[in-house]
Amino acid sequence: MLEAFLLLAAALLAVGLYGALSQQSVVMVMMGLELMINAVMVAAAAVWFHTSPQLPDGQVLVLVAMLAMAVEMAMGFAAAIAIFRARDVDVTDSAGDLRG
Repeated sequence: MLEAFLLLAAALLAVGLYGALSQQSVVMVMMGLELMINAVMVAAAAVWFHTSPQLPDGQVLVLVAMLAMAVEMAMGFAAAIAIFRARDVDVTDSAGDLRG
């Protein structure tokens, strides 16, 4: 059972890495990063459940980390929307020169 969850985590990490490196849209890059972070969460929860299934402390920590990740991604999407509304830029190449 642990191997299946670790395989799922590896697949999520690979898809997220491909999505983050191959896309130029800010939203798609953020979605790739979200998938990679979710892969780490799945792997951590699976390992913690495999090592100590009686104690829920590992799963609680993963849930707290998921909550923090959701807040972080919401703030990232808000920043991406603010950049798009201010400068009409939605690709990462053009977003790098937004100083000033």
